[in-house]
Amino acid sequence: MSEELIARYASVPTTAVSDATGGLNNMDSMIKPLREEYRIAGRAVTVKLPGGDNPAMLKAMRTASPGDVLVVDAKGDLAKAVAGDFVVGMMQTLGLAGLVVDGAIRDVRDIKALGFPVFVRGTTVAASSKTGAGEVNVQISCGGAAVRPGDLIIGDADGVTVVPREQEQEILQGALAKLEKDDAREREVAGDIEAVRRYLDQAASK
Repeated sequence: MSEELIARYASVPTTAVSDATGGLNNMDSMIKPLREEYRIAGRAVTVKLPGGDNPAMLKAMRTASPGDVLVVDAKGDLAKAVAGDFVVGMMQTLGLAGLVVDGAIRDVRDIKALGFPVFVRGTTVAASSKTGAGEVNVQISCGGAAVRPGDLIIGDADGVTVVPREQEQEILQGALAKLEKDDAREREVAGDIEAVRRYLDQAASK
């Protein structure tokens, strides 16, 4: 059931999921995909790092399962990268679904060439530190959104949002209903000037 549910979420835009949560679980809009076509839908494996340190990420990768999304709270630090193309390439080999970083990465061209979905606040040229500090699979704040291990992470060109595990069925139904409503509204006015005018008049009267 879990795989089927994740597959359904993978077909739903983040905008609809955001609307179904009232916008409460969205990450900072500065966290964006390296390529617009990237989409992610998977369960979070969380990492809490001091800015620019990355050994805990490697530990998290060892605990992750195929289809998981690595979500990294690097405190928004853009001075040092927490991953480059080598680390991201290993994530791809392990079958992870994506990487979300509230911080920086480097080797941008080579990471784009991998085609692996990376969502990140920024990029830098500087390598990470190796102190070994950090925690894995604890509750974190990533881009201002609370993320717990096992929560669903949904991302696309518009950004990243979080679906708490205990609400995933309810939020999915709300997102699908929102899509249906939007599609019906679009069909009602598409190519019809008078229908557009009626819609605008109704909106202005509210």
